Amino acid sequence: LALRRLQRTGLAALVTVYGPRSKAKAMIEDVVRMHGRVSGRTSEGEPYHATDPELLDWVQATAEFGFMEAYHVYVHRLHFFERDAMFAEARPVALLYGAVGAPTSQAELYALFDVMRQRLVASPIVSEFLEIMEEVPALPGVARPLQRPFLKAAVEILPQWVRKRLELGDRWTLKPWERAVVKTTAAICDSTVLHSSPAVQSCRRLGISESYLYRRTASENLHRTGQCSFLD
Repeated sequence: LALRRLQRTGLAALVTVYGPRSKAKAMIEDVVRMHGRVSGRTSEGEPYHATDPELLDWVQATAEFGFMEAYHVYVHRLHFFERDAMFAEARPVALLYGAVGAPTSQAELYALFDVMRQRLVASPIVSEFLEIMEEVPALPGVARPLQRPFLKAAVEILPQWVRKRLELGDRWTLKPWERAVVKTTAAICDSTVLHSSPAVQSCRRLGISESYLYRRTASENLHRTGQCSFLD
C-alpha cells in the first residue's frame, strides 16, 4: 500500500510537470476531488480537511521546497533568482490544485516557514513512515542498498529547526561516504537521457530534441524545464 501510494504521488508529480495540458488538468481535477473526501482530526485534536486553503498552501510549498532543495544540495547549486523563477513558474499549477496562497518566491517561502514554525509538532507517524520506507521495495533489487542513504538525504535537506522539532536525530544524518554516493548518483541521473522518461516525451511532443533538457548546465536545465511542460 505504501509503495503504491508512493508511485501514485510520483506519477502525479511527473504528469503535473511534463504531461500534456489536457492530461495534467484532468489528473489534478481527480486529485482535488479525492481531497474533498479527506478530513479528520490531528493527534492534538485539531480538525482538518484536505481542501483547507492553509493546508493546500503548505503542501504545495513543502513539495516545491523538497524538489528544489534536493536539486540544490545534491545536484547543482541554485542562485536566488533561479529559486524565485521556480516558484513563479509553479504558480499556474498551484492554483489548479487550490493552493491560491502558496509562496511565489523564496522570501515568501521563508515567511510561511516562520508562520508555521509553532504549529509543527513531533508525531510518531513521521518515524513510522520513515521506517516503512526503509523496508518497502521502492527501488529495484540492484539499487536497494541506496534506499536508506536516499531517505537520510531527504531528511538532511530539512531546515535544522524542523529536524529538531520533529525529533529526527542523528540516525537520519548521512555519513560522508553516503553523501558522496548520493551526490554521484544524482549527478548521473541528472545527465542520463532516458528515452521513456516523461521529460523526454514532453520534448517529443513539442518537436524538439530529446536531449534538449540535458544540453546546458544543470541550473539552466532546471529553469528551462518549464519550457517543456504544461504548454500543449
